[in-house]
Amino acid sequence: MFFDIVGSGSKGNATLVFSSKTTLLIDMGLPLGRVESELHRFNKVIKDVDALLVTHNHADHYRGLKAISPKKIYALEGTVPGSLSNVIDVFEPFIIGDIKITAFPTSHDATNPCGYMLEADNEKLVYMTDTGCYYSSNTSLLENPDYLIIESNHDIQMLLHTHRPMELIHRIMSDVGHLCNEDSAFAALEIIGDKTKEIVLAHISEEANTPETALEAYEKIFRYKGVDINRYKVRCAPQWKNMIGGDYDN
Repeated sequence: MFFDIVGSGSKGNATLVFSSKTTLLIDMGLPLGRVESELHRFNKVIKDVDALLVTHNHADHYRGLKAISPKKIYALEGTVPGSLSNVIDVFEPFIIGDIKITAFPTSHDATNPCGYMLEADNEKLVYMTDTGCYYSSNTSLLENPDYLIIESNHDIQMLLHTHRPMELIHRIMSDVGHLCNEDSAFAALEIIGDKTKEIVLAHISEEANTPETALEAYEKIFRYKGVDINRYKVRCAPQWKNMIGGDYDN
């Protein structure tokens, strides 16, 4: 199993996940052309996507829904405007092709936000962005994935010194906003295990964070907890470029 993060951040989000037999898309908040150009790299087109998994109903995650057949869209109740034939529930696994999918709750100011755990090819991938806090009750389900894609949105001091309205700053820092770098690192430490190969820091703010700042915070927290961060491949997902990870051999 491998993944291609087409884009991650407030400008738009979309992540492709490939197994031996199945192609999934997590969120569709980018222009169709962007996603299609990535699919072309793997000799696929948008019709080859077996399912779209939607995390929540903010525009940067679902504005491109019309490009996908409604029959292929999966989401929690109330997430997608209008009727949806594939309404799923948290902690209730379902199968698309050869990928087992389980939604789990996140904490965000949206209707029924969730993350996804995907299992295929004897590997496990956890995708969790747009959450103001981490529910430790999810750990028994998520623990010890091969790949963890987790939000590391902002540095608190940088956020406080932006020119954003205080109302927005408070919303971002709240339990239904976004994870700061330190909280992201503490959450990652609850999830990762001896099978974990790769940690991708996602949804990084361009104004209130930098990849270097996020990685520095991770190194500090891991060191504080006595965990050698060099055991893992830790990278930051660009907001407007793709990034391939997982068991990919080109």
